[in-house]
Amino acid sequence: MRYLLFTLLITLVFSCSSNEAKKDTSTSKSVQQHIPEGYNPEQKLNNLGIKLHGLSIPKANYVHAVRTGNLIFLAGKGPSNEKGESITGKLGKDLGIEEGYAASRLVGVRQLSVLKAELGNLNMVKRIVKVKGMVNAIPEFTDHPKVINGYSDLMVEVFGERGKHARAAVGMGSLPGNIAVEIEMIIEVFED
Repeated sequence: MRYLLFTLLITLVFSCSSNEAKKDTSTSKSVQQHIPEGYNPEQKLNNLGIKLHGLSIPKANYVHAVRTGNLIFLAGKGPSNEKGESITGKLGKDLGIEEGYAASRLVGVRQLSVLKAELGNLNMVKRIVKVKGMVNAIPEFTDHPKVINGYSDLMVEVFGERGKHARAAVGMGSLPGNIAVEIEMIIEVFED
């Protein structure tokens, strides 16, 4: 009887450790550690004629980006033009959808500037994970997604399929300095 129990115990131990080894192997194979050949967001930016900006010092007690593991969380940014002036106004009153779309795209350029400063090279971006878009709008305005599409479309233009992301596009009663939109983002990066 003892022999039988001992045999069963040994069989169970080897069976479990064999399954764990298989699980570890399959997990490591599915994780891509290196930048794929032909993936070059830096070149796409050049092709689009987009110039990234230097970063300003935050005006409050926060930082532009926080990295934890292989995720980077970008603080919310608003739109500004080439002169550094904020794009302001409420959607549905002061600005139309096309102007909101353009403002949202400008936020995308600012966020890419932050990301470039954080990583040194946008080719390190493995995936845009999540975007939260906040639109300064009158209560009757309902086209928030069309406004935030300016940002989302830019991410797909630069990163291709890796730029497609989960997203929220919501209306706000007001935003700081009356900016038209504010957008934050979460990014996954290739491990060093």
